[in-house]
Amino acid sequence: MPQKNHYYYDTEKCEFVPVEYDTKNKLIHSLSFWLINGIVFAVIGLSLLTKLIATPAEIALKYENRALINQLKTAESSIVNIENQLEEIAALDNEMYRTILGLDPLSEDLRTAGIGGADIYSKFDYHSKEAAEILRSTATRLDHLERQIGVQKLSFEEIKSYYNSNQNRLRNVPAIKPVNGIILSGYGMRPHPVLGYRRMHEGVDFRAEVNSEVYATGDGIVKFAGRRGTFGNLLEIDHGFGIVTRYAHLNSFADGIRVGAKVNRGDMVALSGSTGLTQGPHLHYEVLKNGRQTDPLQFMIADITPEEYLMFKESQNGDEIAFIFRD
Repeated sequence: MPQKNHYYYDTEKCEFVPVEYDTKNKLIHSLSFWLINGIVFAVIGLSLLTKLIATPAEIALKYENRALINQLKTAESSIVNIENQLEEIAALDNEMYRTILGLDPLSEDLRTAGIGGADIYSKFDYHSKEAAEILRSTATRLDHLERQIGVQKLSFEEIKSYYNSNQNRLRNVPAIKPVNGIILSGYGMRPHPVLGYRRMHEGVDFRAEVNSEVYATGDGIVKFAGRRGTFGNLLEIDHGFGIVTRYAHLNSFADGIRVGAKVNRGDMVALSGSTGLTQGPHLHYEVLKNGRQTDPLQFMIADITPEEYLMFKESQNGDEIAFIFRD
């Protein structure tokens, strides 16, 4: 291939004159050309290699970051489980402990314990999108949990303080099972076993053979002991503070049980039976608060654990059920 000549314009001759290089200039020109091109190609190659092939340190850092993100995801899942458990504790606090003691339940707004103001988690936005989302979610949940736990701690302290200053009242609370048996039917709507249509079941039915011992569930005064309509033989105990318990379908009353008699929690007050409108022997038990029927399960704090309470409430649908308490 013929070598290309370079020209310059000679203003005196008014013509283009070929540029003549000596051997030294030609060598310097060639070396400079290849050196510059070599540097350019080397830079381009290194850039491509950097993107396609990482150093051992970079590879290790990449795996470390992935492991940390996976751990954050696991921690986020654990936080969700803790949130669910705290919600169950809050439900027990409102439905059982505070209700029994006559304390007002804590509102949802108070338990949520939300905060406003500037975005305190914006510092995470400097990370990758995936990492930023996980860090923001985890930090938000942890802060929320911390506030909720603080609210729950204050609630328990209030309950403890109220209990310590109202122990006389708490002896009257109907806090135990009235009979040693499992629950056959809970509080709520259900098909009536005799009448056949759905109606409100205003108490709890316990399995009890004829002449099983029935116990007073709290200190109180006998309000009624006799025959009453579909209840058959019925016993009513006034526990004061607006609380009355009923024990229905009894076979007989214990000695000394009459209107005005004082009873203590755990006293044997009657024997179970099948009197009144019933398909068979069992004990129908009711709790009235200020004249209105209340789910007796909420009061059985001495014979039921929080876990048992939640399990029973989840399974309770007004139909026939069987639930075993601790002995």
